[in-house]
Amino acid sequence: MAVLPKVDVYARAVSDRDEIAAYLRTDRIYAAYTLGDLDGPNRHRCSWGVAYDDLGRPIALVMHQEGLVPQPLFLMGDPAGCREILDGVIRPRDAYFMGTEAIDAAVDDLYELDPPQYLLRMAVDEPTFHPFAGPAERLTADDIEDLNRLYQLGYRGGFPASGVEDGVYYGMRVRGRLVSAAGTHVISQREGIAVVGNVMTHVDYRGHDFAKMVTSAVTGELLQRVRDVALNVHADNEPAVAAYRRLGYRDTDLLTERLGHRRSGGWGLMRPIREAIRLPWQRVPK
Repeated sequence: MAVLPKVDVYARAVSDRDEIAAYLRTDRIYAAYTLGDLDGPNRHRCSWGVAYDDLGRPIALVMHQEGLVPQPLFLMGDPAGCREILDGVIRPRDAYFMGTEAIDAAVDDLYELDPPQYLLRMAVDEPTFHPFAGPAERLTADDIEDLNRLYQLGYRGGFPASGVEDGVYYGMRVRGRLVSAAGTHVISQREGIAVVGNVMTHVDYRGHDFAKMVTSAVTGELLQRVRDVALNVHADNEPAVAAYRRLGYRDTDLLTERLGHRRSGGWGLMRPIREAIRLPWQRVPK
């Protein structure tokens, strides 16, 4: 377990949007998902906590989405501040942690943490974007059956038509069959940021740059609306990382994603649910 230096830190629950947004903007690419969700449909399900130093300056933030099964837990800022929030303000029994190794180490006396997945956060803006041309087509709600057929090759559960209508989705077809697609997790024009996600190409059609074409099309349209576009990709997926770099995406953060459960116990009853469910928010470009 990590031993943190003694610091004067206090934490409290917060709900004021401007206060939350002001802190998230201090590292807007790291906080891209959370900034994008700040005005989204799940806003009412979120609990927020902020930690402050002895001068009253915010030094850390934690966001948790409420739900019956393990939900996202976003951690940002000073590790000691994150620990203070989880110790007394936001105390989920189990959650999917999204943070960094330093933050994980700071809270491992409070939570038992599974081995991490390492995700590379990448981002692009208009000056650095390098489009990759291809016959990608804009998808709509009319394409939802084809999109679900593609995603169910690797994802569990259906994808709602509203997700296509509210986001930006592009696809590639071969002889009428949708074989590759990319879309969005969140878009916030107010905060000038969006996150690309749900990138998938059918295994029989990989190696033809289809993923690069559809991701380029999504990114290009998003950059007409927002200043920054981000995504997550598994850090060990070298072909995908190389493809995103070809589009102008740059590496910004190495993140950890892992399941954690409170050391006070009670996790055993939840394990069968955990094994059966992979939440949509976890889907990252392959």
